[in-house]
Amino acid sequence: MDPFFTALYARLQEIHAGLDKALEGLDQGALDWSPGPEMNSLTVLATHVAASERYWIGDVAGGEPSGRVRAAEFATRGKDAAALRARLAEVLDHSHGVLARLTAADLGRECYAPILGDTHTVAWALLHALDHAAEHMGHCQMIRQLWDQSQRAAG
Repeated sequence: MDPFFTALYARLQEIHAGLDKALEGLDQGALDWSPGPEMNSLTVLATHVAASERYWIGDVAGGEPSGRVRAAEFATRGKDAAALRARLAEVLDHSHGVLARLTAADLGRECYAPILGDTHTVAWALLHALDHAAEHMGHCQMIRQLWDQSQRAAG
């Protein structure tokens, strides 16, 4: 694999490890808990990160449609940590496969983003996927901290 794609994949692995840690040891109630109005749960964020990564790397950069329904991600509830972690692992594996097929020459290729209805370069789509996943990993880490604090305060 090209060094750029190797580095990108390594960073995705780090982000996924952070997501796994945020989900670790939580029951379904904790995963579905939201810290406040108009704030997402860990279940929603993990589902959204998986779908978004699959979309930007798989659909847009890789040209492999997933049939993503973005709005459904934000209504997700009732999944346990094992199911969320399995979905994230599945997406990471898929991302690896796409990245392994790309070359440096592909980075400047224009690709269509059907949800937005516009075009971007493969480089932009990949960097957006990475940035978006990292941002939401940070959200997950904060929600986990808030959950842990709420449990200590209640306990």
